[in-house]
Amino acid sequence: MCNLYAQIASQDRLRHVLDAVVEDDDEVIEDLTGNLPAQPGIFPDYPAPIVRRTPSGAQLMRARWGMPSPAFALKGKRTDPGVTNIRNVASPHWRRWLGVEHRCLVPFTSFSEIDGRPGAPRNHPVWFALAEDRPLAFFAGIWTRWTSVRKLKEGEVAADLFGFLTCPPNAEVAPVHPKAMPVILTEPAEWRLWLTAPAPEALALQRPLPDGLLRIVAEGAREDAG
Repeated sequence: MCNLYAQIASQDRLRHVLDAVVEDDDEVIEDLTGNLPAQPGIFPDYPAPIVRRTPSGAQLMRARWGMPSPAFALKGKRTDPGVTNIRNVASPHWRRWLGVEHRCLVPFTSFSEIDGRPGAPRNHPVWFALAEDRPLAFFAGIWTRWTSVRKLKEGEVAADLFGFLTCPPNAEVAPVHPKAMPVILTEPAEWRLWLTAPAPEALALQRPLPDGLLRIVAEGAREDAG
């Protein structure tokens, strides 16, 4: 599972994405993130940017990484740190958030998987990107506003939360992590489809990135600054 990624694209580049997901000149484009620094290491429960559609247009906002956990996973626990990666979209727990009002794009420049190759060091991160210069791309995400106890010291909080879909790995990821990879969207047409199409059509995007489009760009570090 991808539990570490980087987002080092400039805020201006992210704002330009909003232009690609609005449909006409009358729609509103909002950036609610304030000053948005580069994030070379985003871990579960960290706040990070997401792009979502609203009834009036497109919005760039921050949310915490980790969707609400299913009830069975919370038995006997006092906190819910959240679920970062979502595979089984047929589950009733996830189906409630598959409508357009809960879908989002999660910007990233690289993502990490723990190395599962024979002889690899323990807990050795391997970083994947579309190219050495870390082009901006997006995970297919879902988000919600939820009240829960994420951390005991924090107590009960209402927070915007997100996670992203996973799928079988492609040829580049499979030797490192044979179970899954994030669902990656690289084209404006895919971004608009994920944010606006009916669920059956949008979920057709839950597939591996074509072979040959990813490369290993770094190894060993817990951050990837490019």
